[in-house]
Amino acid sequence: MSTETLPERIDAAIIGAGPAGLMAAEKLAAAGIAAHIFDTMPTAGRKFMVAGQGGLNVTHTEPFAQFCTRYGVRAPQVTQWLQEFGPQQVCDWSAGLGVPTMIGSSGRVFTHDMRAAPLLRAWLQRLHTQGARLHTRWRWTGFGAPPSEWKEAVPLVFATPDGEVQVHARCALLALGGASWPRVGTDGAWVPVMEQLGVPVAPLRPANCGFDAAGREGKGWTPFFAEHFAGAPLKNVVLRFTDSLGTQFERKGEFVITGSGVGGGLIYAASALLRDEIERSGRATFQLDLLPDRSAEQVLDEVQRPRGRRSLSTHLKSRLALQGVHTALLHEVLPPETLKDAPKLAAALKALPIALSRPRPLAEAISCAGGVRLEALDDALQCRCAPGLFFAGEMLDWEAPTGGYLLTACFASGVRAARGMAQRLGKG
Repeated sequence: MSTETLPERIDAAIIGAGPAGLMAAEKLAAAGIAAHIFDTMPTAGRKFMVAGQGGLNVTHTEPFAQFCTRYGVRAPQVTQWLQEFGPQQVCDWSAGLGVPTMIGSSGRVFTHDMRAAPLLRAWLQRLHTQGARLHTRWRWTGFGAPPSEWKEAVPLVFATPDGEVQVHARCALLALGGASWPRVGTDGAWVPVMEQLGVPVAPLRPANCGFDAAGREGKGWTPFFAEHFAGAPLKNVVLRFTDSLGTQFERKGEFVITGSGVGGGLIYAASALLRDEIERSGRATFQLDLLPDRSAEQVLDEVQRPRGRRSLSTHLKSRLALQGVHTALLHEVLPPETLKDAPKLAAALKALPIALSRPRPLAEAISCAGGVRLEALDDALQCRCAPGLFFAGEMLDWEAPTGGYLLTACFASGVRAARGMAQRLGKG
């Protein structure tokens, strides 16, 4: 993409070269508006690239009505975006870039080669041919004046390799991401700027995150357990959780033991409920069914069988195919007397209580909750108190689980904001 000298006044500025910002640039180009894209990093799409390292999951195939429920309390607003650019449009768009998609066994949709780089490369090339201009290593630091003095242009201030530069844009889109993965540029440094502007911001919190375990005595995992079992997976288990408000969660899957607690897919799926419960009550405890394919009666029958001189670990392995990590986890969270009581032990195998003390830090989370409150924006995602300023992507106050929901909504918010910008510029 072109990086030639920037004119003093431009039609459209997009700050943030992630999925939301790049999608907005594409939709603006379709309306005949060549946007200037600014990013603090040396290259575009840094978080997009990292997210695609394990296979780029762009969306999900579940029915649209169910898909929209994944956005929790923000479902009504996000659904409006998705009605314009939803899962099918994501697949069609990717195919249009020469990157077909495929459906995984879980219903998730991936790029066919499972990589982010070919898609991003084709995308940037198309934006280049459409006239978009990319400016890297330009860190946005704020505004050159309050909104009352903008006079039909948003004064944007950047720290660049050549010093401070001010750019005036007839409309501007902020798509700066949240504060997870700060190493790729999404560091949340925009929060105090928004607060100074008078734009309400919900506190940024970790989402799709791991948690620290409370352990049996509230002190976390024992050093032995953490040293020997960090990274061990717990497969084919069911996690059940009911919070203090009565909201229930139940899902089968897998997660991993970490050095301080738990993480992985099944934990991420329940992370919003677990995090909110910890905020309300100081702790969250879920129940883990280690043997979901066996009834409670079957488990009790196997546990009660005589084990002679065999250890508990050997007995559980031979009768129920439980591995070392399972037995170690039992020792970690259950009192010794429960391990010696067959009925209580059998019950624990079907509902093992795992207490959590806190979510892992935001910088470790896959995504974040919180951000610019949607009530501060109109339907086009334009700021009510600063006309000409739009928002999109993860810096908005919504969240979703992994599985393609995050990326789809980021794309859709960029489409919605671009439409509003085009209308403001008289090309909608």
